[in-house]
This record gives sequence, structure tokens and C-alpha cells, in this order.
Amino acid sequence: MRTFAIRARDGVMEINYSENSNKPPFRKFMITYNPKFSIGDNLENIKAALTGLPIDAAIIENSLNYEFSDTIIGINHQKIDIGLAIANMMNIPVVNLHKVQDVGLEKAVAEKQEYLKWHLDYYGEYSGKRNYGQEAMLTIGNGYFGLRGAYVEANANQDNYPGMYVAGVYNQLTTKINGRDVVNEDLVNLPNAQYISFGVDHQQPFEIKKEDIQDIYRSLNLRTGVLTTTLHIQLSTGHILQVRATKVANMTNWHRYSIKYELKPINFSGSIQLYSKIDGTVINGNVERYQDFDQHHIDVIGMAAHDNQISLTGQTKTSHVNFVINSKLSSKDIDTTKLISAETEDKQIQQKLDIQVEPEKPYVFEKCVTVFTSQTQDANLEQPAQKELNASSFNDTLADSQKFWSNVWQNSDIQIDNDMTSQKLTRVNIYHMLVTSAALASGQLDSSVGARGLHGEAYRGHIFWDVTFDLPFYAIHYPAIAKQCLLYRYNRIGEARKYAASEDKQGAMYPWQSGMYGDEQSQFVHLNPVSGEWDPDNSRLQRHVSLSVAYDVINYVHLTGDTEFMKNYGLEMLLSICKFWVSTASYDKKDDRYDIHHVMGPDEFHEEYPNSDDHGLTNNAYTNIMVSWLFDKVAELMSHEDPKIIKSANEKAQTDNSLLDQMSDIAHKLRLDINEEGIIGQFSGYFNLSKLNFDSYRKKYGDTSRIDRLLKGEGKSPDSYQVAKQADTLMAYYELPFDEVQNVITRLGYKLPANYFTTNLRFYLDRTTHGSTLSRIVYSVLDEMDGNMDQSWQLFSTALFSDYYDIQGGTTAEGIHLGVMGATLEIETKCYGGVRFDTDEVSINPHLPTTWSKLSFKQTYQGITYNFEIGHHKINVTADSSSHIKVGDKGYSLSKNKPTVITYGRLQI
Repeated sequence: MRTFAIRARDGVMEINYSENSNKPPFRKFMITYNPKFSIGDNLENIKAALTGLPIDAAIIENSLNYEFSDTIIGINHQKIDIGLAIANMMNIPVVNLHKVQDVGLEKAVAEKQEYLKWHLDYYGEYSGKRNYGQEAMLTIGNGYFGLRGAYVEANANQDNYPGMYVAGVYNQLTTKINGRDVVNEDLVNLPNAQYISFGVDHQQPFEIKKEDIQDIYRSLNLRTGVLTTTLHIQLSTGHILQVRATKVANMTNWHRYSIKYELKPINFSGSIQLYSKIDGTVINGNVERYQDFDQHHIDVIGMAAHDNQISLTGQTKTSHVNFVINSKLSSKDIDTTKLISAETEDKQIQQKLDIQVEPEKPYVFEKCVTVFTSQTQDANLEQPAQKELNASSFNDTLADSQKFWSNVWQNSDIQIDNDMTSQKLTRVNIYHMLVTSAALASGQLDSSVGARGLHGEAYRGHIFWDVTFDLPFYAIHYPAIAKQCLLYRYNRIGEARKYAASEDKQGAMYPWQSGMYGDEQSQFVHLNPVSGEWDPDNSRLQRHVSLSVAYDVINYVHLTGDTEFMKNYGLEMLLSICKFWVSTASYDKKDDRYDIHHVMGPDEFHEEYPNSDDHGLTNNAYTNIMVSWLFDKVAELMSHEDPKIIKSANEKAQTDNSLLDQMSDIAHKLRLDINEEGIIGQFSGYFNLSKLNFDSYRKKYGDTSRIDRLLKGEGKSPDSYQVAKQADTLMAYYELPFDEVQNVITRLGYKLPANYFTTNLRFYLDRTTHGSTLSRIVYSVLDEMDGNMDQSWQLFSTALFSDYYDIQGGTTAEGIHLGVMGATLEIETKCYGGVRFDTDEVSINPHLPTTWSKLSFKQTYQGITYNFEIGHHKINVTADSSSHIKVGDKGYSLSKNKPTVITYGRLQI
């Protein structure tokens, strides 16, 4: 095993490299710690010194002794978990020398590697957006609620934000901005019930303050869904304590969560006061740029206390959603009902428990919380809330969480051999996909998955087209969740029809931003943080969201085989959406072409033409390609459907068979703007725009991902330039098989040169700033299609790391990016694993990254569950029913539950 050992001493890190399992001969390096640089920059010097040397593991020779980590060192009066840092930086496990001496190097490395694949850990206290971002990444939840991973002792301030959100609970408020009444609908931050803290000798309750904290370690166990936070505290009075809080959400009884709170005095005896409260003073304060708006969304109606239980009831101000939050404080060692007192003050209800303590003795308490809203209960909320609270306990919630996540990993895990970091972050993404959605499978919640999960308040918790990037994972593994995401849209088809009518269109036009009711929640202005000005916002013109809804319906039914959904809901939705797009197409008799005006594509940098009084653009290529595809697809579906079903769907959609004739004509005659080189213009007139000197802006600003804000800050407009926030023109190639896009272009009467895809890909990559995290996802897939595996991997890995490293400089603080998380999972299995469900026959054409030795996963397609193990030249596949698959150009028959081993690539020659 190739290793390097680290010994920290007197501002120097001594490195000993060995190619023989930490045995001689050694190659020695001395790395001087520079206090002017960050810890990360100093550690980069280690990586630089070892460049070119193969490394399997690192060994820490003189780490400090902690119960939560064995790879923490002290250097230059600072402590750092160098094991976590090096694991992130070099993708290798880091072990403790004493552990190696106890169990041997191989076992120590294997155990640490396994631990790192299943845990998301943070060491140290962070402030501002960095801590906000870690809270988002450490969120626990179950799809009914999301509870940010804040310290339980924290109240909301500039460094901590203990938010809680319940799916579908929105509220609208009006604020006067620059003389204009601005209405915003927000996912509501409900009262903070996770609060629990302590005081010593009747002093003020402990707060998270740097000067009182010696060490902080937070660990999210992905295998069980349990978040553990350990604090080593030394108060200004000299009192030393160890405090551990363990949080877990009940994944089945999804109104519940529990906290175990352990206090251990180290150097004193005396009295400790335990404080537990439900805080109703909360506002929506997670997103700084929203603070000019009214963010007071709730009214507290009542508070009550009984024995060891407290309760707070309230209502959202305008949507009138009632809620009840109950909690109880208990201990196996103490009869809390006799020692607790309760008081109410300013929309808060607090319990106080006074106990006598001894040094080195742990004191364990449990806080169980239940959350109910009138969104899921028609009658009195107090009775079911009380019943749930009485039945809840920490151990019950823990056991439920362990069982749920065990099933998740058994059925939905994606196992990556030889890439520890990708493995961990893949599991992080699967975890958050379920934290955001699990309860939706019940069919009892009229909600969908928001673009930022239940993890923060960015985008005001709204539902966007991002669902398209998440739906494949849900449809393949949890079809009931995918179905509910579509039913959310179906239940709001009335609002979509009203929205279309308000724009003098027919059919159903879904909003770009959707919340509680399904009406358009996009704003007319938004704050530019660069200029400080309020800029116009035309993002509602992204009508392609309706295409995404239609695509999701078709994709869901195709993946699951749920034809009943298509009969009962889907066909009506598709016909209503098609009716809308027919009404948007205007006929140019002279050219015998159809145009679609006043739209925006996924690239939000372009909202209108320069010096134009009209909003929107004409003939966005992605929109027109997808409209033509949709019209043809729906016609095909109709040709195979029962006439009675068609008649019923036509009646509900207020359409008739003449719609198909209109669709066919438009599907053959929509206009694209294609230049002489075969470049597909992003929209009509795109090639008339000026080219931007990106090098100049990079030198001036560094990060140009939001070049739109930089240009506006200079008094310019991105509308004038060939720049793109994210994939737009080529987006259809991400969603559809290549030949289906090619069929659309051919049907529209265009012929492109043989290498047009490569030319278009290079053209648009050169003009794209990746201002959206989704951009790298799409271009990673397109690069792999074009044979550019190095760039595909670079884009994919950046996307995989995007929330973990918060690459957009603070956006993860406001919630995770769920679309990216779902899409990375699809890239791993569909793009790199090569498993595609384009037809009724499964096809496999792997293209594994070179560092991955094997990729293993299960997927259910049209009722058959497949188990895939994919290596660089060998595939092992098992199906739970007889089936047929295709690897490359060769077909294979699978017998039920019988593994089939197939060689491919060079081994097939």
C-alpha cells in the first residue's frame, strides 16, 4: 500500500512517503505552515509536494485524542481535522497511527474508507453563509417537513438559522417597494421547536459563541439518517461540559421528530438548568436579498403547557393554514413532570428543568416534537397532534429511521468502486432526494418537490421545471413520489388554464414558479446584488415549463408502465398543454412557417431583443424542438389509445380531433434559425448579437458565472451579447435520445452537416458561464455523447461537489439544489453506466470514468427490477422476471433471477 505519514510540529508538517505500507525506504518532505495562508492553502502544499506519487492512504502520527474523530491535529495554535481535509482534497482515507498499530494498516484503511462513504462530517465552528450552508446540507426530514441542521442551542441570527418547513405550506404577503405593491408567496418558516439548551447555576442559557466553544463536530450518518452534534464547551466561568445532541426524523409517522440531548459536566458539580422551547417569533429570514419584503408569515394563536408537554398553535396570515406544534421533554433518569416549570413570553413557550449534577456523569434527556397542519387534517388538529406526541419516543423514531434508510440503501443505492468521495456525495444526494419527498408517497400531501428542497427559503420554496431532473430517480425507485409530483400539476390545471386565458391563449399554461395554488409566482422585478438596483424580471416568459410538465407525464408513464395515470390524468394534461402551444404558434403564409413569439428559453440571460419594446424572444430553438416533438409524441399516443379514453380526455381538455391536424401542421413547419455552418441559433436573430470578450471580464471580476449582473452593473444588458447562463439550444439532446431530436430537425425540413453536433456543442460551451448549477449537468451529458470524457467528468464532478463546496458562493445556505442532485444520479447510471430505457428494451452502453472500477445499482423499469454490476469490460445483470436487453448492437435474453455476465468493448473483438 502506498502511504504518506504526517507529523505536525512547531509550525511544520513532516511528510514521510512510503511505497511499502509505511515502511522504509521513505521519501521525506518538510512543509512549513504559513500563517498568512488559509489552512486549505497550506494543505494544498502537501498535495503539490506529492504530485506524481501514487497514494492509497495517509497516516496521522500525532493526532489529538477525541471521541468523535481520530485525525485532528494542532498546528500554529489551530486545530484541524486533517483527515477530513485530506480525504476531500486527495480522495483517500486518512487513518490514525494508533489505530494502525492496533488492527493493522489494511483493516484501519478499510474501516475509515467505509466510514467516509457513509458520513457527512464537519469539524469546527463556522459563521455566516458557510454555516448556513452546512445547516442545509445537514438537514433532516421526511418529505413532510425539513428541519435544518442547526445547533439545537441556536436562535436565528447572522450565523445560525434553525428553519423548519412543511411541504405545501405557503403564505402570500404584500410589500410596497418603490411605490409598487409587490406580492410574494413563500414557503413558510414555521416555529422553531428544535431548541434545547442549558444554563449553569441559573446563569443565562448557553448560546453558540466562539469564545465558549473548544470543539464542535457534526456528523450526519447517511446509513441511518441520524445527525449528531458534539460540543466541547468551556464557559467564561470556567465550567467545562461535553454536550451531544442527536436529531432524527420519523420517516413513517412523518409528523414526528426527536432529539436526544446529553449533558456531561467535566469539572464541576452543582445545578444545571435545561431549557426547551417552541419559538413563534420566527420570520422568513434565510435569504438576505428578500429582507426588504415583509417576512412575518405566521400568527401565534395559543400556547399551553401540561406536565412535561408544551404546545403552540397558530395560523399563516393570508393562506390561513392552521398548525399545531407539540413537544415533550423526558428523561429515563429523572421524573421531569415533577421538576419542570413553563412560561410564555412574546410568542414563545419555554420549559425549564432544574437538576443537580456531578462531574463526569452524563445526563440524558429526550425531546419529542409533533407537527400538524390543516393541509393534511380536515378537523381539529390538537387531538391527532396529542395522540402522536403520546406515542412518540426517541427510540421509536430512531428505529423507524434506521429501518427506512436500510430499505433505501438496499433498493436505491448506487455503489461506486474506487472513488470514495463520489460515493459519499452520491449517497448525500440520494439522502436529500428522500428528505425532500418521502412522505409524498403516501398520496396524502398535495405538494411536489421544490427546487431547493425543504432546506431553505431561496426561490421562496417554489416548484420549477427542476422536477424534470428529479423525476427519473423517483419514477425508477419510488413511482408513488413521481406520481404525486405530477398530480400536484394536475390538481392545478384549472389555474394553468386561467393563466393561459389571461395571456389570450388557450389550453393550459403552467407557471414558471408555482406554489400553493398553481398561479404564477414569478416577480416583475428582482434585486441585482451587484448594482443594488431593482431590475425587470421577465422570467415568467419561460413557457417551456409546460413542455417539462408534458415531458414528465410521458416519461413517468414510459418508465413505470402506469397507463392508468395516462388514462385518468395524463392525456387531459397533454391535450391541454398541446392546445396552449397551438394557440401560441403564428403562421407566416409567405414562408409557410410557424413562429412562436414572446418566450424565453432556459438561458435566463436573454429576456428580450435589444432596443425592443416587446418582451420575450422569437423561436427559441429548445422550445420549438420540444413543441414539435411533443405534438408528434401525443399524436402517436392517441393512435394507440382507446377511443372512449380519447373522448373523455377531449371533453375534459375541451379539445377535439381537429387539434391533431393543427399539431401535425405545426410540428412540420416550426421555424429554426440555422446559419451556414450548421449552428442552430438559440433564437431568431441570435447571430446578430455582439460577441463578448470573456477574458476581459474574467480579468476584471474573476467569477463571471453571473455575467448578467456584471453587465447590468455597468449599465449594459446581457440581451445584447452572445452569452448564456446555462444550456439552452442543445437542452433537447439532454432530455431526448439523439435520434429523436434528429427526427424533429428532419421533420422541420432542415438538413445539418455531419459534424453539426460537435460544432454546436463547442460554439455554445464557449458562450456559457454556467450561472446555474444545472448547466454543468447538461453539458456533462452532451460532452460524453460527443466523446469528450475528460470534460464530461470535469463538469459532472463539479456538479456533484456543487452543494458540498457551495461553489456559487453562498447559495447552498439558502437551500440545496435538488435538480442537480437528482440529475447527478441519472448521469451516473444512464450516461456513465450506459443503462437507458429509451425503448421497451433496456439498452446498455457503458462509458465508466477511468477512476471507477465498478458501478452497481438496481432499477425498476416497467415493473421489472434489474440489478446491474458494470465494469470497464464486463456487465453482470439480473432481472426478477424474464426479459431482453441489448448491449451495444447485440441482444441478450435474461432468465428470471439468473445472473447474466456479458463482456463488451475490447473484450468483444
